[in-house]
Amino acid sequence: MLKELRPAVMSFLLLTLLTGIAYPLLVTGISQVTMPAKANGSLIMKDGKAVGSSLIGQSFSDPKYFWGRPSATGPMPNNASASSGSNLGPTNPALLDAVKGRVQALRDADPGNAQPVPVDLVTASASGLDPHISPAAAEYQLPRVARVRNLDPDALRKLVAEHTEGRQFGFLGEPRVNVLELDMALDAMR
Repeated sequence: MLKELRPAVMSFLLLTLLTGIAYPLLVTGISQVTMPAKANGSLIMKDGKAVGSSLIGQSFSDPKYFWGRPSATGPMPNNASASSGSNLGPTNPALLDAVKGRVQALRDADPGNAQPVPVDLVTASASGLDPHISPAAAEYQLPRVARVRNLDPDALRKLVAEHTEGRQFGFLGEPRVNVLELDMALDAMR
């Protein structure tokens, strides 16, 4: 029996050493050398302090800011330790009620805005942590933010355009706006 057990234990120890220690250290070392900002969480700094990550959405509810996608994480929004979608199908009454409530909140925040509400402002992303909105979602919110901050809408539109990221490699994904970076640039305009 010991004859059969020894190779199994040795294989277990060798694979644990390779896949549990050596490989993670190698990948971490390579990423720290080749892309340290990404390897350390893509943190966004302000006055020497981390205020968020460009990879995780932030909750904004003040009308003077652009708002991101709703978060499906719990017990609080944009909880990175609880990344998940809502998993509610398109005909689920709970999703329909949530969307109606979110549309109403957007309408209440900007009663004069009669534009159609972009879907990404009322539905959560698959991870529940999406830091981006579509350019259409930014455009929808632009009149409210410009009015509350007493800014020229065209100047604000230019700021949104400057913070609109194109498709990755020119063909993957859709154009998007990072809400935290845009709101920080908005605060810097003072």
